[in-house]
Amino acid sequence: MPDYDFTAPRLFVDAPLLEGGAVPLDRNQSNYLGNVLRLGAGDRVLVFNGRDGEWQATIAGRKRADLLTVQQRIRPQDRLPDIAYVFAPLKHARLDYIVQKAVEMGAAVLQPVVTRHTQVSRINGERMRANVIEAAEQCGILSLAAVKDPVPLERFLRERPDARLLVFCDEAADVADPVQALRGLGEHGGIDLLIGPEGGFAAEERELLLRQPHVVRLALGPRILRADTAGVAALALLQATLGDWLRR
Repeated sequence: MPDYDFTAPRLFVDAPLLEGGAVPLDRNQSNYLGNVLRLGAGDRVLVFNGRDGEWQATIAGRKRADLLTVQQRIRPQDRLPDIAYVFAPLKHARLDYIVQKAVEMGAAVLQPVVTRHTQVSRINGERMRANVIEAAEQCGILSLAAVKDPVPLERFLRERPDARLLVFCDEAADVADPVQALRGLGEHGGIDLLIGPEGGFAAEERELLLRQPHVVRLALGPRILRADTAGVAALALLQATLGDWLRR
């Protein structure tokens, strides 16, 4: 576990961060610091913007916690592993959950895809983005995952670079050791992890997936997992075998 301050409030701010700079806060952030946490002038806050690392700042506003003064950088900007979490959207709270967990697990891109059995027709991109920020604030994450607009599965497969590794989880695959299947795959131009809908992939979708270059088809054990559970399990497998869990 890295040496990290989990006690100080932490905020994402969409502003440049540099020593001595002033950062205005929006109404929700000001209310959170001043009325919820009961903080005032001189109290310490951690801030990050996804570009400049993490900085220590203090509340500058005397009457309201609506302005911060940036003091010093305490962590440099990091870089997420090149893992795109590609998924058939779920409904409401379960979509919120999987977005938050994908961010915690280190996904760099969140790409919704519409499959034959996808049950959700509309996706709130702003809500997804808010969940990305909330998860990053709570878990000490510096880099924000990019949120992409939903596309049909066929279009996603047609437009993705051939050099990227495609890992798709399929309950119809033979049950084998998924760790062994992922180890020793060699060089790749990034990873796309695909989790389908709870109705599974249609036969023609499965055939299309298996024709992709650099493809690995995985079964996640002998039990059928819900889509949100499968996403967390598959991301853990990827990070442990090919991702940044291998580096200190």
